[in-house]
Amino acid sequence: MSASIEACPALVLNADFRPLSYFPLSVWSWQEAIKAVFLGRVNVVQEYERVVHSPRWEARLPSVISLKKYAPMERSPAFTRFNVFLRDRFMCQYCRTPHPTNDLTFDHIIPRSRGGRTTWQNVITACAQCNLTKGNRLPEEANMFPSQRPFRPNSYHLQEIGRGFPPNYLHQGWRDYLYWDTELDPV
Repeated sequence: MSASIEACPALVLNADFRPLSYFPLSVWSWQEAIKAVFLGRVNVVQEYERVVHSPRWEARLPSVISLKKYAPMERSPAFTRFNVFLRDRFMCQYCRTPHPTNDLTFDHIIPRSRGGRTTWQNVITACAQCNLTKGNRLPEEANMFPSQRPFRPNSYHLQEIGRGFPPNYLHQGWRDYLYWDTELDPV
């Protein structure tokens, strides 16, 4: 039995055949992919066995597509909770333990109540327990120091980190396009 048509997303590559994004992985629904093919915006690189059709045409669903025009990456990623977690590798910067995102918070190294600002350089990932323990104290007062100095990452840095966190769903045919520059396992 073939997979549900909804289970046939297309991996989107830039014109240089690198994924537009690793985390979250750049995928489009089958409808978006078919529309882009018909509008001539993408090249089909690989297809599923699954076929869709209308009264006038039929086509195999794209599995991997590449943009025809190169889309430059933004150099400065948005300051979001998720991007802070990604920069810090989903790890509490105080206890150095990885956590699922729903168990993470972000902590102001210099608390807002003491004039700290919400910036890349003052916010780190913390687990709920460490954040509660530190409270509104400075690191020196709480004797809690981040494992790394917070910094403003660029998009390339976040992409590289994102490669270390494979998505839950990874179609077998996509592996060559996602990890083409990593060391191969010996056969």
